[in-house]
Amino acid sequence: MKRFWAAASTVALCAAGATVATGAQAETLRAASDDVPAAVTWGPCTEPSLRAQDAECGYVSVPMDYTRPKGTQIQLAVSRIKHTSPESQYQGVILVNPGGPGGAGRAMASLGSHVPKQAGTQYDWIGFDPRGVGASKPKLTCDAKYPGYGRPAYVPGTPELEKEWHARTTAYAAACAKSGGVFLDHLRTTDTVKDIENIRQALSAEKISFYGFSYGTYLGQVYATKYPKRVHRMVLDGVVDPTRVWYDSNLDQDLAFDKAIRVYFTWLAKYDAVYHLGKTADEVEKLYYRQLAVLAEKPAGGEIGPADLTDVFLQPGYYIFGWEATANAFSAWITKKDPSLLKKLYDENHPQTEGSDNGYAIYLAVQCTDAKWPSSWKRWRKDNWRVHHTAPFETWGNAWYNAPCRHWPASPGTPVKVDGTEVPPVLLISETLDAATPFSGALRVRDLFPKSALLEGVGGTTHAGSLFGNECVDDTIADYLMSGTLPKREKPQGSDKQCTPIAQPVPIGVTPDAKATESGTVNDRLRLQRLVVRP
Repeated sequence: MKRFWAAASTVALCAAGATVATGAQAETLRAASDDVPAAVTWGPCTEPSLRAQDAECGYVSVPMDYTRPKGTQIQLAVSRIKHTSPESQYQGVILVNPGGPGGAGRAMASLGSHVPKQAGTQYDWIGFDPRGVGASKPKLTCDAKYPGYGRPAYVPGTPELEKEWHARTTAYAAACAKSGGVFLDHLRTTDTVKDIENIRQALSAEKISFYGFSYGTYLGQVYATKYPKRVHRMVLDGVVDPTRVWYDSNLDQDLAFDKAIRVYFTWLAKYDAVYHLGKTADEVEKLYYRQLAVLAEKPAGGEIGPADLTDVFLQPGYYIFGWEATANAFSAWITKKDPSLLKKLYDENHPQTEGSDNGYAIYLAVQCTDAKWPSSWKRWRKDNWRVHHTAPFETWGNAWYNAPCRHWPASPGTPVKVDGTEVPPVLLISETLDAATPFSGALRVRDLFPKSALLEGVGGTTHAGSLFGNECVDDTIADYLMSGTLPKREKPQGSDKQCTPIAQPVPIGVTPDAKATESGTVNDRLRLQRLVVRP
């Protein structure tokens, strides 16, 4: 559930736009039979992270419209890093999804190298770019300039601001209608779940394992509901509540982000001697909101306005990774009136190159059609002002991010009723104050999957942060992937295992206390993920 626009590491291999194959071209993309997709023809990969691990890449052809299996075909980009364990320990294939929706996952095949105890070597790790994403063909893009500078403030304090945001969001939906055409009717979660089943068949695997982050946990839940007999192991980190998709889940996020950013403001106050932003969380918070007003009158460096500043601060709302970078950038602006570091952070996550809105376009294409959104703006206005009064940090930014759904040029479907009663044991992971996927969702899924176990990073705010070196978390994952062993489930409610969360960073030059660790280079697992959109 990330509301970032950029790809941390994605190689766009196909042209912008979403033109689908037709006629003779489509015929060449069709599978070998009506029922079973052709086996993958593996070849060399282009991504450096995959080449470094001797990965193989290829494509799986699937129907664009599953009600017309002999119709137009599309291609899913897939990758594979094969197991290196003895054959007696081999446990089959494991697919990885980084979330979004809209996250490119082909590079995520390298995730297995981060699993401790050599547990990852027992699997063939399969990365894939979901339909419409990354190197899959076609690739949906609508307007790469949409997240550029000069956007109005998120909070519509005047009729003019509200009118301007309506115009912008309506225009983006229209651009997607022009670019995507009929493809927009076939980008629901249920379509991707069927794609996963086709990938399984193309790999000739009787069962698959699955590792999903954020929105990827919802993909895993729906796949397990539809194909429970095809599941071997499943790790779901940053767990989506399947009963709240998607309008309600965004309101849930708004409340959770306010709590998470308050934790960050407290951290900034703790290191006031370094950053000079306030000695208490209240002081830092007041400074932040004062700057939104200041930047509305005069953007920093002529470019960073209030919406841009909110987007920069959204990163520490998601992760503790990057806390220092945001602190340094905000401090440079406050103490020196130097906007360069703020601009650098914004540009890193908001590129305006051709096709750079691919993740956002797919995010909307999935969320706007998975379920029906309220058509009445009166409902949106009432709900978002109500939540804003309690949780002002992200509420209206989130609302406008999703507002194109009011005008989306494709019909909504009906969400799948997730049911895990027939699913083998599943490992669920969440931190208590995860803002993007609130902890209540993990508790709900624990109830829906009676053989599951929930691991909680107690008090943590990091979203989907497994395999970052936290031994308590990562060793649990390794044990589960090796043997299916889960923490014992004894309580009727609550988590089944508690871990100390990922430690908050300590600024360079500050002596760490006993509960903290010196900050360093972020594990490259984060860089493999699409930092695009939520969930």
